[in-house]
Parts: sequence; structure tokens; C-alpha cells
Amino acid sequence: MRVPLKRRDETGLASLESDSLPLEPLVARYCDDLRVARGLSRHTLSAYQRDVRAFQRFLRDQQIHDPDQVSPPLLAAFLGHLHRGGLAASSRARALAAVRSLFRFLKQEGIVTANPTVSLRSTSRARHLPKTLSMEEVTRLLDLPHRAVPEDHRDRAMVEVLYAAGLRVSELIALRMDQCNLEVGYVGITGKGDKQRVVPIGRPAVAEVQAYVMGARPMLLKQRSSRFVFVTRRGTPLTRQAFWKLLRARAQRAGIARIPSPHMLRHSFATHLLQRGADLRSVQAMLGHADIATTQIYTHVDTAQLKKIHTACFPRNKSRR
Repeated sequence: MRVPLKRRDETGLASLESDSLPLEPLVARYCDDLRVARGLSRHTLSAYQRDVRAFQRFLRDQQIHDPDQVSPPLLAAFLGHLHRGGLAASSRARALAAVRSLFRFLKQEGIVTANPTVSLRSTSRARHLPKTLSMEEVTRLLDLPHRAVPEDHRDRAMVEVLYAAGLRVSELIALRMDQCNLEVGYVGITGKGDKQRVVPIGRPAVAEVQAYVMGARPMLLKQRSSRFVFVTRRGTPLTRQAFWKLLRARAQRAGIARIPSPHMLRHSFATHLLQRGADLRSVQAMLGHADIATTQIYTHVDTAQLKKIHTACFPRNKSRR
């Protein structure tokens, strides 16, 4: 049962003077509204809640107890405070988005009379090219010699699926048996904000998963049951940290100088598809990006690739052969 919001003139943000986190019921309602209305993931919700609490602490330090006293210059000062604290541009942009969202919510609920974030310009985000592995490095990583332990078969299958489907590590470790259609060669993925997508994984990944499910997985479970595909000897799914460690160990065995992160394999998946002629919309669908602008960062290609394309496709090159 939801507790009705109290009006601003009764409590509002006045409790900001307290050292304890103020407006906890209101923040909880705000996050609940985000979850229902926008379908944000648990991690994004947690980040937004941290940002809002940081904003509350900033207001308390500025002796601001009424949300209607919050002005665009004060918000700019808050962003400057975050910058001086060493927060990255992307994190400052997310904090501003959280505060914008909070004030939209407060306005809708009648807690404030105006939204001070309307005229505030968004924080620019630095755009970095994603780090990727070369196709040769990925091949070395995937073609490591087998070791006669169940974990090695599991780890081989996990890395193969991670790259074959361009998954996030959270999606990989949460993959369930009922989400795998190995006969057809697809996996169903629950992505950010509980959004569903279906991604093909290809014959090599299908073969690795089938071999793992038929052989190593029962050995790890020891007659126990689990709905998760990739399990430990305790019958539980792997953690993010455990997968990062096993990926690092496999990269070292493969002689890869750079230590790849799980997300680097996701970046590599997208980059390699585009380099080999995949269209941007298809890659967007497989990655589960809501906005194609997010996928466009993978369209970078090196000079050698550009020269190959120019040589193969430019009509004047063909006319002089």
C-alpha cells in the first residue's frame, strides 16, 4: 500500500536539515515511478537514487530547505560541485538526468510550483571509441586447448556465447535454460529495463553450449537442479566478479597482452559485425540498444579497412584494372 505524498508546505524537503537521508518515502515513490513508467534496470535505478541523495546533501549544505528555492544557477553550482569532486562527464550527465526526472516528478505531484531544470543545458558527455579485440585475438581466446575439468567446458561455452551474441555480462550470468533454443540457435535475453530480445548465437556457440549442458553441467550440479545455464559447483550462477576473473585467466592463457573486460567482447562483437558488412539496425537489435545513436559509435573503422572498402567499391578503381 502506497503512503500518500504530503504537500510541500507540510514537510516537502524541509527534512534536509537532518543527517539521515531525507524524503526517503518520496525518493522511494520516485524510484517506484521510474521503475513502472520507464522500465529502468535495477542498476540504473540505484544510480539515480544515489544521484538524488547526493543532490539532497548538496542542498542541505547550501541551507536550501524548500524545493521552490532551487534555481538554475544553484543546479549549475551542483554540477560544478560534482566536477570538482572528480566525477566523470558521463556521471555528471546522469546526475543531471536524475535531478531533472526528480523535479518532473515533484511538479506532477504538486510538490513544487515550477521545474528549475527546464532551462538548464545538458552536460556534454565525452564520446570515446570502444576498446575492442582484433578478430585474431578473439579467435585465440575462443580456441584455447581443452582442459579436463567441468569448469573449463563451462567457461569455454560462456565466452563463446558472450561474443557470439554480444551480451552484457549481467545477461550472460542470468541466462536461463528456458531461454535457450539450441535447435534453432537462438537465446532469449532479458536486457536493461526488463526488455526482451532474441539473438542468434551461431553454430560454434551452439555446439559448445550443447556439449556443456550434456556433460559438464550435470557434473557441476551433482543431481541438483538449477534454472540457470552456467552454474558453479554449489549450483549457483556465477557472479560478475567470478566471470571477470575467468576471462582474465583465459586471456592470459591465450597470450593476449591486453586484459579484456566482458564488455570489450560485446564491443568486439558489434565492431566485427559492422566491419564485415552487417547493417546498423540489425546490430542495434542484437545489442538491445533503445537508441540507434548508441550503436553508431561502433561504426568507427581504421584506415586499412577504409582503404579496402575504397579499393573494392570505388568505380574508378575498377575502371583502371
